[in-house]
Amino acid sequence: MFSNKDYSKMTLDELVLEEKEMKSGTTASAFIIGMLVGVAVWSATSGKFLLTISLLGVALFVGYKNSQTRKAIQAEIMRRQ
Repeated sequence: MFSNKDYSKMTLDELVLEEKEMKSGTTASAFIIGMLVGVAVWSATSGKFLLTISLLGVALFVGYKNSQTRKAIQAEIMRRQ
């Protein structure tokens, strides 16, 4: 899910393939984020404040990293075209 690849050294075909792989992983990421938010809501109703905050923080981190990776790939593709 998270990778530290150097997109500037990849060919255009590799970048397009990487973008397709990111799009196919969108459903899995959305499922993970949904589960984290669901458990956070459940823990909030149970009075577990620290668990709620940590789960929401992890959900935000996962969403942010996926967004930044997708933007980096798209920016490199646009730069090369």
